[in-house]
Amino acid sequence: MMEISALISQMQQSEFYPHPVADNIELVQTHVSYVLLTGDYAYKLKKSVNFGFLDYSTLEKRKHFLDAEISLNSAIAPELYLEVLPITQEGEKFILNGSGEPVAYTLKMRQFPQENLFINLFDAGKLSIEKMEELGKIVAEFHKNAVTNEYISSFGKVEKIRQAFDENYAQTQGYIGRAQTQEQLTATQAYTDNFFAEREDLFNSRINNNKIKECHGDLHLKNICLWQDKIQLFDRIEFNEPFRFVDVIYDVAFAMMDLEAKGKQDFANAFLNTYLEETGDWEGLPLLPLYLSRQAYVRAKVTSFLLDDPAIPETVKQEASQTATNYYKQAWEYTQRKSGKLILMSGLSGSGKTTVAKTIARNTGAIHIRSDAVRKHIAGIALEATGSDSIYTPQMNQKTYDRLLELGVMLVQEGFTVILDAKYDRIDYRHKVIDAIKLHNISLQIIHCTAPLEVLRDRLNQRSGDISDATADLLTTQQAKAEAFTQEEQVYVTTIDTSNTDWKSLKAIS
Repeated sequence: MMEISALISQMQQSEFYPHPVADNIELVQTHVSYVLLTGDYAYKLKKSVNFGFLDYSTLEKRKHFLDAEISLNSAIAPELYLEVLPITQEGEKFILNGSGEPVAYTLKMRQFPQENLFINLFDAGKLSIEKMEELGKIVAEFHKNAVTNEYISSFGKVEKIRQAFDENYAQTQGYIGRAQTQEQLTATQAYTDNFFAEREDLFNSRINNNKIKECHGDLHLKNICLWQDKIQLFDRIEFNEPFRFVDVIYDVAFAMMDLEAKGKQDFANAFLNTYLEETGDWEGLPLLPLYLSRQAYVRAKVTSFLLDDPAIPETVKQEASQTATNYYKQAWEYTQRKSGKLILMSGLSGSGKTTVAKTIARNTGAIHIRSDAVRKHIAGIALEATGSDSIYTPQMNQKTYDRLLELGVMLVQEGFTVILDAKYDRIDYRHKVIDAIKLHNISLQIIHCTAPLEVLRDRLNQRSGDISDATADLLTTQQAKAEAFTQEEQVYVTTIDTSNTDWKSLKAIS
């Protein structure tokens, strides 16, 4: 401890570095590392710790994992990760990149302004729904290009996944009565035990569909930043393969959990629905509560570790204790079964269906599924591509509406509220939904969006950057073919005139 203290002390002095530094070199600590912020560059050292799931207990291991960290993160953030440098010692003096026998190693990174870290942008009120949608697209693209193979996929088996869960519970026994209760731990563990016992087919389907990839593993707001006006993911897990070779939903859950822990369920919803629309991976949602609970529990665990770190000030420990308590509670809350419902949007193109659906989703945490996205995923074309006439045939329409219904029923049965966003202008499409909800005892609401024809036309003429291919010249045909709601359907219908600016205050969308 004295040696590392002396090293850290010298690393906080300007003469340690061969380049200009800030007036005050800032030290940031986590439970596993020291980070020195010097101005243009940041230097990371790993602590000599062994938590079982993470072992930095020897110099050789610390170098190995620094090398692994730069290798993995250079693939996603090459501008930020620079090099691993040795630190040598002459007497009491430590030398960066010296020629003698190394006594430590440090990872040199390009330092970005700390106000550009997503956690700091959040605290400053500078994150927005639009940034969350952009993040959803960034993570979707990252997962699209992430590596998978037979070895990586093997980590999707139940017996391997549950090892980390069991380790989490074992490693937090000592915090019962300090940061969590026995009742919460027992209930949380019972949920995950039952999930693993009852849902093996789900895990196997994820393996078979190549959804186990070399992911990020620690995707929360402290590991996302803006660099040169672009969202950048960094600090990918390097120390433990089971934390990195995971289901893509594992990564999604980490970012969601972090946002929800901060009371921003609407941000989490915008991120999730954008990601799902980009990837079409709605089948991954049954895993979401499991991984949300797991990620909250991990944050509780690593925060709890600070309580036993002698290098952490007492005031910081008191704050950490409350933070850990909150995370343990959040992990338990994710295991509580919810009742889902189905919401159908209906109306002509430009009637505001998607705007209303997004508002409902942000308010309620609903899963928002657009027919435009489903149609293009079925056709195998990019969402931003303009579809040809071949994807708008009666046969393709039927496939699209069948897929919407399939997803809606499946996800409501998993406890999600689901919004199916399509014209639903034909009695046949709507009655198939009504038959299904009666069969499965599902609650249904139909929200019919309207606006004067000239308003619809103006909206469509001004639309840009949307995945919908609808144009104003289609409105006359749509209007002629639209079939009115039957008496049976009317009991489910709420009509909203979206040209009326007061529509957002309606109880139907809350």
